[in-house]
Amino acid sequence: MDSTGLTRRRVIGSLGAAGLLGLAGCGGDGGGDSGDGGSGGEGGDDGSGGDGGTTAGGASGTVRIGSFNPHSGALAYYGNHTLWSMYAGLKYKGGDATEVPGPDAGTGNYTVEVGDVTYEIVVGDSEGSSSTAQSRAEEFVNDFDVDLLLGGTSSAAARTVANNVASPQEVPYMVAPAAAVSITGDSDTCGPNIFRAAENVAMDALSGGDYVANETDIESVWIYYADYSFGQDVNSNYARVLQENGVTIDGQTALPQGYSEDWEGQLDKAMNAGSDGIITGFTVATLPALFSVFLNNTDKYDYSAVGGLTTNAGMTALGSTVQSALGDLTQENIEQAGLGPFTSRYHWNQYDNEVNSAFVDFYSSQYGIYPDLFSSGGFVSTAAIHEAVQAGGSTSADDIRSNLHGLTVSETPKGQDAYTFQEYDNQARSPMTVAPLVPTGDDVADNWGDAAVQPGAPVQTYGKDETTPAADSAAIDCSL
Repeated sequence: MDSTGLTRRRVIGSLGAAGLLGLAGCGGDGGGDSGDGGSGGEGGDDGSGGDGGTTAGGASGTVRIGSFNPHSGALAYYGNHTLWSMYAGLKYKGGDATEVPGPDAGTGNYTVEVGDVTYEIVVGDSEGSSSTAQSRAEEFVNDFDVDLLLGGTSSAAARTVANNVASPQEVPYMVAPAAAVSITGDSDTCGPNIFRAAENVAMDALSGGDYVANETDIESVWIYYADYSFGQDVNSNYARVLQENGVTIDGQTALPQGYSEDWEGQLDKAMNAGSDGIITGFTVATLPALFSVFLNNTDKYDYSAVGGLTTNAGMTALGSTVQSALGDLTQENIEQAGLGPFTSRYHWNQYDNEVNSAFVDFYSSQYGIYPDLFSSGGFVSTAAIHEAVQAGGSTSADDIRSNLHGLTVSETPKGQDAYTFQEYDNQARSPMTVAPLVPTGDDVADNWGDAAVQPGAPVQTYGKDETTPAADSAAIDCSL
């Protein structure tokens, strides 16, 4: 593990789903509905999935995938980026001969040819609602006879589909990008049909919490979090990791999603308790108000803000907040304000390898922006499905399910063999990085939207065997 240290006395860990400095993928309202993260669907004689060849070492035939995420409304950015990354995973597997939909394709039915395997992809809009996500999944299974389900931006939507559609109808479901640990880690939701390549809150905590505990001089923290599944996971996982590494938890406070009434009072509460820092588990609905108070009272709150980096959408809001509070946005101002470094699930400049270079080049030219926080997990979701098809020489849903279990994905944006689906919960482990926040450079501005800030070069990398809880961890209640 490569490492550099940060020695600031006080830390704010901002860990929000679609937040400014956070765990994008499980945002939305208190129910998580607007984003955070007989056997059906096995095909038949009409050319649907399951009719392909079964020759060892290769496969031919058709795999039908039902994809649902928000593609309209406030969280369309997250749904679109996840979908584009899924397409990019298939594009990489198929090479130059493979064509995938462009940025304006939208919802509907699409076909992607990867060698001798045809992927029929039905794209539906979940509209940021868990009930609509369930309706879309039911339609995919019952009317389109899909082999696999893929999607779920909010944790509420992912759990609803897992519990009410995928598990009872025994349809393999690749969650992407919802981040609550419980989806794959809780016995009430996990199961042999539930898989996730996308990174989760426990992975943020194990890397970010370890960094805070061992690379800074933080000795105590106060945790504030949104009182629903995502925020609760931030609270429990960070508390566990920090305590295991000798950091005292001074207090744990649940607040409503979108809380803005009295952040000065909340920050004072932690300061008066003598906390060295605070960890926050909120979304973009909450964090601007928090950071406005924090950055406009740097003489009062001598904190450094560390935690999880978010998407371009979140960094656009962050950059605006920082500029408003600090004036000129320079590297010196960012450092003096105590912003960073931060944990990254994935950003385009965190990994140097052939697959990532090809991914970034294709994605930025096809979609006009760099791949973002969800993108590696989305890429690996479909790359893993294709590797499972090839490993079994079969397009059967049963064979894909069997070959996904325990699979190490060979070609990923994080490197060779960088994702492995754990046999005890079907969650893929993968590396995580820590990086500073820097002003957006002229060399990346054309592909980074309107965000005034971007991730810098990584200062520390945690290997995949360091980023997920073990089967006997208190965070895992799943046995497959």
